[in-house]
Amino acid sequence: MMILGLVRWMQPVHGYDVRRELLSWNADRWANVQPGSIYHALRKLTEEGLLREVATEQVGARPVRTTYEVTPKGEDEFETLLRGLWWQVHETADPFVAAFSFLPAMPREEAAAALRNRANLLRAGVESMRASLDSDWMRNTKPVHVAWMFELWAARAEAEVAWCDRIAERIESGMSYLPAGLAGAEGWSGWTDGAAPRDMNT
Repeated sequence: MMILGLVRWMQPVHGYDVRRELLSWNADRWANVQPGSIYHALRKLTEEGLLREVATEQVGARPVRTTYEVTPKGEDEFETLLRGLWWQVHETADPFVAAFSFLPAMPREEAAAALRNRANLLRAGVESMRASLDSDWMRNTKPVHVAWMFELWAARAEAEVAWCDRIAERIESGMSYLPAGLAGAEGWSGWTDGAAPRDMNT
């Protein structure tokens, strides 16, 4: 959606300018748009009839540049994708959640320390975002809704900071990872604090 939307916004536009704009947005960090995939995506969208090539040009020894614009089919697709993302909640994959699902494999002291470290890193990110929100760069060079996105990211990070601190305290308190009914039950015997699962063949 990002590439299709940018072409729609900037058309007619070179692929180079689409790439430059996405990089200026740091879209690789929050929209999973990798710089190396942009030209491939433009070609694929063209093959699918969502974009069309308006012109190609070459200046000196520079690579050939292709100019794109959105087709009527592309307009419809963009509208569908846009509203689908606005009106639905989509879960995003977070590698940390995969690691956290194996919490009992970590020594308690290390798990608590890692959570507190994560909280500190998130706090630093929040401070950076707050500084950006208060800057002339944000006030004078960005659309207002960009600041609103920063507010969203800061609020999410602050919520996770509080969660990290809260769970670290519970881990340090010695709270059991298993309810009483599962402690020692078949299939759960390996889930002891910081221990590797027992080899059932030994």
